[in-house]
Amino acid sequence: MRSARRLTATLTAAAIGVAGIIAATTAPAQAATCSQSYLPLPDPSCTPGVYYSAVTQATINSTICVSGWTATVRPSTSYTNGLKAQGITDYGYSDTSMSDYEEDHFIPLELGGSPTDPKNLWPEPHAGAKNSTTKDGVETKLKNAVCKGTITLAAARSAIKNNWTTALSVTGIG
Repeated sequence: MRSARRLTATLTAAAIGVAGIIAATTAPAQAATCSQSYLPLPDPSCTPGVYYSAVTQATINSTICVSGWTATVRPSTSYTNGLKAQGITDYGYSDTSMSDYEEDHFIPLELGGSPTDPKNLWPEPHAGAKNSTTKDGVETKLKNAVCKGTITLAAARSAIKNNWTTALSVTGIG
């Protein structure tokens, strides 16, 4: 009798587990809360960009213009991977492979963007002509211009926030 109850309990638990798996795999996909229509830019309502208060025009020579400074403020992947996974869902990307995206700082660390504020981080696709790699080059050119005194930090931040794909031409450095 005891073994029959144990068998019944085991079979019942297994059936509940299988039902849960079936329900989880057949559940409708969560609707995207962020729009892809802005690509290659992030949706401004989801990722408006946030500045790091420690970086100002007065502090650039002790922050962003110091070689290796961004490594001192860059968050760990154990922090950003969770945001990336959620962002892939939030943006409704059909490609859900984490390796196909960079959890990017919209306002880059090189220009004093907030290292950890989720409103400054988004899953930027590696695919496409204007992608994460292209944006990285723009960020570096803008930082170099700021550190040389060619443009102000405010001008570089404004240009990249408005549209990173035109930031170099808008600032006159590219």
